[in-house]
Amino acid sequence: MLHQIRRCAAPCTGLISTEDYVALVEEAEAFLRGKSRAVMARMAEEMQAAAEDLEFERAARLRDRIRALAAVSQETQINPETVDEADVFALHAEGGQACVQVFFFRAGQNWGNRAYFPRVDRSDEPAEVMSAFLGQFYDDKPIPRLILVSADPNDRELLEEAFGMKAGRKVEIARPQRGEKRGLVDHALTNAREALGRKMAESSAQSKLLAGVCEAFGLEAPPERIEVYDNSHIMGTNAVGGMIVAGPEGFQKSQYRKFNIKGTELTPGDDYGMMKEVLRRRFSRLVKDEEAGEAAVRPDLVLIDGGAGQLASALEIMADLGVDDIAVVGVAKGPDRDAGLERFFIPGKEPFMLEPKSPVLYYLQRLRDEAHRFAIGSHRTRRAVDMKKNPLDEIEGVGPGRKRALLHAFGSATAVARASVDDLQKVDGVSQALAERIHAFFRKG
Repeated sequence: MLHQIRRCAAPCTGLISTEDYVALVEEAEAFLRGKSRAVMARMAEEMQAAAEDLEFERAARLRDRIRALAAVSQETQINPETVDEADVFALHAEGGQACVQVFFFRAGQNWGNRAYFPRVDRSDEPAEVMSAFLGQFYDDKPIPRLILVSADPNDRELLEEAFGMKAGRKVEIARPQRGEKRGLVDHALTNAREALGRKMAESSAQSKLLAGVCEAFGLEAPPERIEVYDNSHIMGTNAVGGMIVAGPEGFQKSQYRKFNIKGTELTPGDDYGMMKEVLRRRFSRLVKDEEAGEAAVRPDLVLIDGGAGQLASALEIMADLGVDDIAVVGVAKGPDRDAGLERFFIPGKEPFMLEPKSPVLYYLQRLRDEAHRFAIGSHRTRRAVDMKKNPLDEIEGVGPGRKRALLHAFGSATAVARASVDDLQKVDGVSQALAERIHAFFRKG
């Protein structure tokens, strides 16, 4: 299939000779080493030769490859002439926030960049931020021979020594003052400035939305941490509860949690019971941590997917645990699950709706939809794992070897289930006692 969509030359099926495939590998290696122009020049010669031999289809394929390589080469600009291997770090700080833009140069080509937003204090000096950032950045990344920076780190010599020991060769950290290297740093600094500007604009918009949530729900202050809960299941099977977290920085995906519903006494499809279990597990842990004097992450607002019934279930659990100082709001879908017609349920107030075109309503819809997406994704993952389980795994005495022998002898777990004790005993490694145990396992109840 990869060959049919022109993603593979199909060496494993003999559609390309070993010699021709080796040539492709050598071209790829040369390109990755920064010799893209040489590769394109060689292809251009082959294309010309093919055209002269009236092999127009081959010439057209070579032309398309040249165009593709040219496009990739343009995307990886800027390509410096005096820098073969280096990482470039540029720091821009403003308004108590900071951005470090990192560019990666390998084989004389720019292989991409990424913006990072470390937490800083207004009093932090650029040298301090750069030093701390570099020390953490290379914990799990290969270290190049040259590191260019916009601000000299405080302990530059110590970092060079540590990086050199880790890399097994000399590593230089430099702040260029002129020439092409200075141009690379300035370019990265421009990117850092623009990236921080975009992030600050987004943060400003997020702050306005959180202020709107505060006003809509009558909170004392805009919430710093919002937790949204939803359940997902099919007729009660593989039930999973999902918790997503949002705040001034947007969705905090590292804080998401899933809860495999474990309650055996729950009626299949009991959404209220499932929500109770999820909230009890989440907030009993909160209470336990707080009583032990450990750091506990406490939400300012809890959103529950559901109406009055779900809200009552949530409040019952919170009251049992003594967590009565967290705002809890139920979000009920509109008739026919229409977006824009949601009703909100708050303890002690009549259900209400927000203006259909309200930005706050759109924001709350995004939160609910994200919780729904996360819960469904977790449910599907659990269901997929469950579907792959083999009932033989649950029988004591049936390890990987005997399981393999049984499946080889009968073809499937279903066939094993239908087998008699005598037939089971004929399988290598299965004693009479184990055969009786397997036979009884498939006939219990």
